[in-house]
Amino acid sequence: MTTKASTTRKRRRTSTTAKKEVNGKKVPVLQIENIPIGKIKPDPKQPRKTFDEKQLQQLSDSIKEFGVLQPITVRKSGKDFIIVMGERRFRASKIANKKTIPCIVRTYENDEVLEVQIIENLQRKDVGPTEEAEAIAYLSDKYQPSEIAKRLGRTDNFIRQRLKLAGLIDGFKHFVRSGEMTISLGVGVALFEPEEQQMMLETMGEEFNAHQINRMINNRTYDLEKAPFDVEDKGLVAKAGSCVECPFNAANQGNLFGEGKMVCTKSACFETKKTKSFLKLIDKSKKDNILLIPEILQYWADEEKNQLIISQLENNGLKVYLLDDVEIIENPIKPTIEAIKIEYQHYDYFEDELKAELKEAIQNYEEELKNYNSATDNGFVNGIVFHPETYQNKKVFVKVIEKSKDKSTEYAAPLANRKMADCTPEEQIIKINEREIRKQQIENNKQFEEVVNMIRETDYIDMKKTLSVDEMVAFSISLFENNVDYTTQQKCFSKFLGDTSKMNTAETVAHFKKHFKKEIFHKLIRYILTKQVHFGESNHVNNLTNISFYNAMQGYYKSKIADIEKSYAEKRNKREARLKERIEVLEKKIQELND
Repeated sequence: MTTKASTTRKRRRTSTTAKKEVNGKKVPVLQIENIPIGKIKPDPKQPRKTFDEKQLQQLSDSIKEFGVLQPITVRKSGKDFIIVMGERRFRASKIANKKTIPCIVRTYENDEVLEVQIIENLQRKDVGPTEEAEAIAYLSDKYQPSEIAKRLGRTDNFIRQRLKLAGLIDGFKHFVRSGEMTISLGVGVALFEPEEQQMMLETMGEEFNAHQINRMINNRTYDLEKAPFDVEDKGLVAKAGSCVECPFNAANQGNLFGEGKMVCTKSACFETKKTKSFLKLIDKSKKDNILLIPEILQYWADEEKNQLIISQLENNGLKVYLLDDVEIIENPIKPTIEAIKIEYQHYDYFEDELKAELKEAIQNYEEELKNYNSATDNGFVNGIVFHPETYQNKKVFVKVIEKSKDKSTEYAAPLANRKMADCTPEEQIIKINEREIRKQQIENNKQFEEVVNMIRETDYIDMKKTLSVDEMVAFSISLFENNVDYTTQQKCFSKFLGDTSKMNTAETVAHFKKHFKKEIFHKLIRYILTKQVHFGESNHVNNLTNISFYNAMQGYYKSKIADIEKSYAEKRNKREARLKERIEVLEKKIQELND
């Protein structure tokens, strides 16, 4: 016996396949039916794995008051139904103790279900970046990135970046999900093969360190614009092909390093190409009888890395000349006013002074060009200078310096220009100590750079604390060093600074701090204010910096400014009066002609 209720349920479900006529064609009509929540199951293959508990509770409260406003989509599975879209509404309804939920029942092929779920999830605002990346990676098996971008309303570059993020190993994905690792840094790490990512993860340790990861990325990537080989050469390493088309070129994975920036992310391949290009450079040198000069001074020749380069040249039958052994003439670059302005950007130069500097630079350029064009007439031959680490090279003219065979004159040469073997034991100690000092300088520079980069990645600039004395001293010295020209330093600040020529930099900073006063800080600020105003068309009426300065000066020199304004006003009034008289005469003539 069939009950009325069961008949109604049957009718309601079969109505999902009912059809209506649209434009002369019969199309399915999707009906909404209330299905018991107990008969509905989440899809275990659903790509969405995380749900915000707080947001679920808020949705549940809304459902209690207003009900489920948008039905979920399900598919039939035996006696039950599997959720296709709307698992969040389903979960919130269960929390709200709802017995039924409005559903649309549809029929899907198995692969269609997952695709629909993925696209539906990707169009949400709260989807996590790693889930988003994995979902887009699934779609990429069927669609091109541009097609995925159209379907989701995203840019091609966004899709490529998410595809790259999908290649991040789980250890790093955890940091992206927790918010400790930015998406851009995650994409940077995902540029590398999983094995290399794992090595980076283990090197970093348990606590996330963005600065350390950035440093590892920089050490493993190479700017192809500075490559010592032709990036379009397909035959340099046949298996790898051209760098321009290579999938390990970041430019082919989206604009990960900036618009069109070509960066190699496969260090082994880059090093292989670099080595092969160097061997080709050696062959060219031998074939065309060109002197090949490494950028190594005799002082640094004993360094292990430099010894390797020297040995490689000697093993290939080349006579090795270092920079100390030759004179070099390079093709000079013609100077421009823009280049001069950049060179002197930290000095207080006027426009006419910059033009004078340009004039002198052009005179030097013309002299250098004359020497370059007559190089072969003066005994110079073709040469190539290359960097011993990057192998970047340039064509030059070279002349070997004739050295005396007399040992006594050799020892008269500067100590820095002599080989260690040619020095006395005392002199060798001096050279060793000088070399150690130089190494310490390099290490100090690297240490300082690392500290600064670390600080830049912290929330230092967002601190609410009042500036400390050390910070104000640092700012004052920055203003003094970078904005006050030498003449003004002596004229306005020498009394305060004293004789700094007898102090080292650390002593000067300590002296600056010891004598630091608010008045000195104010003096520097006021000096900068007077120097940053603009003349000409950028006057105090139409320039923001100028009008603020002009208004500030009213509090100190109101009467003097008023006198200047008055003198200009008088001139202006006289000029306008004369102009008015001339116009009145002309108007009178016009009136007479009309009469």
